[in-house]
Amino acid sequence: MGKLLLLLVGLVVLELTVMIEVGSVIGALPTVGLLILTAVLGSSLVRSEGIKTLFSAQQKMQQGEMPGREVMGGIMLALAGLLLIIPGFVTDFFGILLLQPWLRNKLADKLVGSSQFRMQMGGFQAQQPPFGADSIDGRQDNRGGTTIEGEFERKE
Repeated sequence: MGKLLLLLVGLVVLELTVMIEVGSVIGALPTVGLLILTAVLGSSLVRSEGIKTLFSAQQKMQQGEMPGREVMGGIMLALAGLLLIIPGFVTDFFGILLLQPWLRNKLADKLVGSSQFRMQMGGFQAQQPPFGADSIDGRQDNRGGTTIEGEFERKE
């Protein structure tokens, strides 16, 4: 806990130092405007990248594969969004780095390939589409189950 607190205090001091330096070069109002602009543009980019990641995860699940890379990519996109919303140029830099698909995929592959992640997943092997889906429209696969037929009448 002490290391995390020290890291956060160091980050705040670094951010303030960089903001003061940038403000002394371009002025206070343009610095604030630049910080607001990076937050707005960053959140827009996080949204579009998140939608791409969601569609990719859905495709993998429909193919019966585990979307490990996409899950990790989504976590990194959430972290990128948080870093971009926090006012400061240093956090914006790291947030923009996490928005880069090549870097995000490389980090996700490394994290998904780690033994810790595999242990958490319990060696999941997809033998069938997830959730028992029989087709893309999500109908349940009832083979081997009990079917009860009957008639009903609506009374109003």
